[in-house]
Amino acid sequence: MLITRQTALRRFWYPVMPAAVLDDGGLHPFTLLGEPIVLWRAANGEPACLRDRCCHRTARLSLGFLEGDDVVCGYHGWTFSPEGRCVRVPQQPAGTPIAANACVPAYRVQERYGYVWVTLAAPGQEPLADLPDLPQDADPAFRRIDEFHEEWGIGALRLMENSFDNAHVAYVHRATFGDVQDPRPNLYRITAQGKYGFEATTHYRVVVRGETAQRAIGSDEAETVREQTSAWFMPFVRRTGIRYPNGLAHVIVTCATPIDDRRSMILQWVYRNDTEQEASAASVIAFDRAVTLEDKAILESCDPDVPLAVVDGEELHMASDRPGLVMRGMFMSLLAEAGETEQRAPSPWAPVTPPRAVEQQPA
Repeated sequence: MLITRQTALRRFWYPVMPAAVLDDGGLHPFTLLGEPIVLWRAANGEPACLRDRCCHRTARLSLGFLEGDDVVCGYHGWTFSPEGRCVRVPQQPAGTPIAANACVPAYRVQERYGYVWVTLAAPGQEPLADLPDLPQDADPAFRRIDEFHEEWGIGALRLMENSFDNAHVAYVHRATFGDVQDPRPNLYRITAQGKYGFEATTHYRVVVRGETAQRAIGSDEAETVREQTSAWFMPFVRRTGIRYPNGLAHVIVTCATPIDDRRSMILQWVYRNDTEQEASAASVIAFDRAVTLEDKAILESCDPDVPLAVVDGEELHMASDRPGLVMRGMFMSLLAEAGETEQRAPSPWAPVTPPRAVEQQPA
């Protein structure tokens, strides 16, 4: 599925950057689903978002500057309100009416969980789902630790499937908490959560390998057990709640926001029911970063164009792939309801027919 070519995916909310990034009073560009956008914080504290293209000569508005709440294009000075209306053309005499079509698209934006979320839903269209429900964010028993946001060269759906794939743990994470001598995973129990997500539960044994893991998990035992309850929020947000026998709850939120069909902005933060004195934020981040970088190395080698069909033989499957197959089925239902067909790239694995030799003609 080529994510940028599926119009239905524009009707969801995506986190694009930490909210604190907007606090410098400047303009901040981003590319969401192939669409260039620019974000800033208005004087009332609310974030604003426009398409990052001036309607005059297509220059990026993010190369301009702010005058109050308005964006001034750095090319010719055309000025746009947070609603996308052109409010000033400096080359025109004062009082000259500005054409009604002198405007750029404005997108809905909101700030929650410490991040800025944007939907590209068209005017008059409501997003198909609200932001993910993260109850720990309002629970005083939990602290939030922002871990990282960075670009990966992956398709967003690959990361979501990987997040529910217990079979990869033994091999991909063999240097952190996996065990190649125990490769058979416990399967997830999956329960649908409305039209746009599911909850999945499982448990499995993990190795506590090294001081970094000991500090993050709060255990000096050689191994432990994870009781895991995960939620998938269509299209590309995962919340995984991990509980250890010592009572520690470690809730990971991972978002894969599509930049385009081959790149995603990966944003991750966690909630924990312990204190900084029990486990420093630095130690928690260090362990989770080691794990996620193992995922990154493998996922960047995979084809980002995930096929939604599961029986055509393009990709083979095993029992532990079921969460990903459920995702693919739900995406197919989404596209069908929207009247869309799955868009695909030419297969990189198609056999190449060698050119025929040209017969030499006698001189």
